[in-house]
Amino acid sequence: MAQTYLITGGAGFLGINMVRYLLDRGHNVVSLDIAPFDYPEKNRIKEVRGDIRDKSAVDRAMEGVNIVIHTAAALPLYKPADIYSTDIDGTRNLLQSAMDHKVERFIHVSSTAVYGIPDHHPLLEDDKLDGVGPYGEAKVKAEQVCLDFRKKGMCVPIVRPKSFVGPERLGVFALLYDWAKDGKNFPMIGNGKNRYQLLDVEDLCDAIYLCATLDREKVNDTFNIGAKIFTTMKQDYQAVLDRAGKGKKILGFPAKPVILALRVLEAMKLSPLYKWVYETASTDSFVSIEKAERVLGYKPKYSTADAMVRNYDWYIAHMHEFENASGVSHRVPWSQGVLKVLKVFF
Repeated sequence: MAQTYLITGGAGFLGINMVRYLLDRGHNVVSLDIAPFDYPEKNRIKEVRGDIRDKSAVDRAMEGVNIVIHTAAALPLYKPADIYSTDIDGTRNLLQSAMDHKVERFIHVSSTAVYGIPDHHPLLEDDKLDGVGPYGEAKVKAEQVCLDFRKKGMCVPIVRPKSFVGPERLGVFALLYDWAKDGKNFPMIGNGKNRYQLLDVEDLCDAIYLCATLDREKVNDTFNIGAKIFTTMKQDYQAVLDRAGKGKKILGFPAKPVILALRVLEAMKLSPLYKWVYETASTDSFVSIEKAERVLGYKPKYSTADAMVRNYDWYIAHMHEFENASGVSHRVPWSQGVLKVLKVFF
């Protein structure tokens, strides 16, 4: 039976993948985003241009909606004030409007950034939450808002995905893809022997759809989502260089001096890498997906290496579309800053 889904952040990386996923299954889709929905599917959806901090725009988008998939967020490179107001106040606006409009389910896409810089692995859903920086802190507080509305009787599944890649994904991963394309070795913080789990966006869409379609009592919970198969960071990133076919390698560098240098460069606004990225890049980072497998029947199709290679292939096929673009969202490459100069030496 066709349902009407509202996707917040519908013009973003996860948003457009979710739009296509739902359209392929015969559902009606509404996109709410401050960015224009400039994809070929534009005439197949209802587009509401607006900010989730604007209650009137939220109420306008919520009319006739059965299920909300909340993917909109101010990402780590945004100003702290915008991160807090968007990710916390915006989430509250959406939940209140969803409750007022008697929406059946509200699926909140959180992040494993809520775990901060952990001291053990794998991470479980009931582990301590300790967000790092404005983005991590805001994600923790946004989850608390979700729990408040769950207590009011709403069905509010929370999914915590690992960093995910796939078609339309650029952002920080564009650095690796650009260096691979140009036949450069790629530097890594530490020796790369740490286990670092990622996720393919298609597998994330599967998990979200399970939360939208399975029994209400079963899904009204919190779930880690990630790839099932992953090796070390060095091995999985090397898969991209191997795909590029230029014979280049991942090169490890001592973590402590590199992290110190990146802290300085971030403070000087000369690097796109923010604390949570570079502080965790040399350590293990993976979550248990056993709960999602057991409760939702979640079955990821792609390994971390598969997901990265699939994203790289999309990058090469679409390079001409974003050749001179840069910004702070996942839809465009992040400016490499001083790292573009360092590229010459690799």
